Amino acid sequence: MSNFSFKKALNQFGLPRIIIVSFFLLLLVSAGAFQMDLMQLLSDCVRRWGMYGILTLAMVPAVQCGIGLNFGISMGIVGGLLGGLIVIEFNVAQMPSLVAVSPMFAMWVSVLLAIAIGAVLAVGIGWLYGLLLNRVKGSEMTVTTYVGFSIIAFMNMMWMLLPFQNGELKWPNAGKGLRNTISLATSFSEVMNDTLAIEIGDFVIPTGLLLFFFFMCFLVWLFMRSKTGMAMSAAGSNPMFAKAAGINVNRMRLVGTILSTVLAAVGIIVYAQGFGFMQLYNAPMMMGFNSVAAVLIGGASPKRARIFHVLLGTFLFQGILALGLPVANHFLPEGNLSEVMRLIISNGIILYALAQTKEGDGRE
Repeated sequence: MSNFSFKKALNQFGLPRIIIVSFFLLLLVSAGAFQMDLMQLLSDCVRRWGMYGILTLAMVPAVQCGIGLNFGISMGIVGGLLGGLIVIEFNVAQMPSLVAVSPMFAMWVSVLLAIAIGAVLAVGIGWLYGLLLNRVKGSEMTVTTYVGFSIIAFMNMMWMLLPFQNGELKWPNAGKGLRNTISLATSFSEVMNDTLAIEIGDFVIPTGLLLFFFFMCFLVWLFMRSKTGMAMSAAGSNPMFAKAAGINVNRMRLVGTILSTVLAAVGIIVYAQGFGFMQLYNAPMMMGFNSVAAVLIGGASPKRARIFHVLLGTFLFQGILALGLPVANHFLPEGNLSEVMRLIISNGIILYALAQTKEGDGRE
């Protein structure tokens, strides 16, 4: 009986997850064998987990509503970036009335305002995006990929034309357009990471960041169990049955697309504050692929995604990136190979995850 239970649990967890977990543990053992600072590396894994988690969470409503793996989360990312730029433009974190309370309070107001503005913009963007996807049923994966790349190309022009005037945003010396990399040091850099942070030697737990990530997961979990959330899942899993039951399938797809886009907008602000800077132009281009790979590694499928898949997949994906590059650099210490190794590792994980989409249907 115990052997049967073990085999059943093994089958439910899935061979791809076992391979990925084994690879993660191999990297961890290798890092220890090379006498690297394991506590610092594990701290980086946890930090990246919290930073990227909400971007992966954006896959859940997209998959559940029936549009599948949303490679076009760049649509929401653009809204989030615009929210961050607006907050920096008006120097919200440096307003005397806010700083008088405390600098940390001013930074929290700044980051939450950026999230709010980005979310509002993402609602409009997601609505238009959802209308498009309702017209191309059956080809969503192709269309979302095309749209994701197209919005980045379009914004490459807009970043040169938008009328922002803050010196922290514009190129210096009368240059035109916005900088490629924008520092958040005077706005909301690492505000979530530093809030209630716990230090145990070299191991740092970014408590505020993780609490915000878990809170967003909880909100999505609650929504998926609401009447609208269950109707959306029904419309995504069996559109004909849902339509016969009186559910407006197109409306539910629209709700899921908007929610996915809003989560992407929130996610990019959380991601940017964790690094301490925002990157424009082509920087967000592959974020959709990273999020898709993470949720697939966690056990999701193009037809079904759960919060557990987000938590597990994001940790494994970001953990392998955090451990893989230092270990690879130990074998190939030449400095000019670091970026090449990063691309090989990250794209290799993405390719492996996409290759496993036919491994069952992701059902628990």
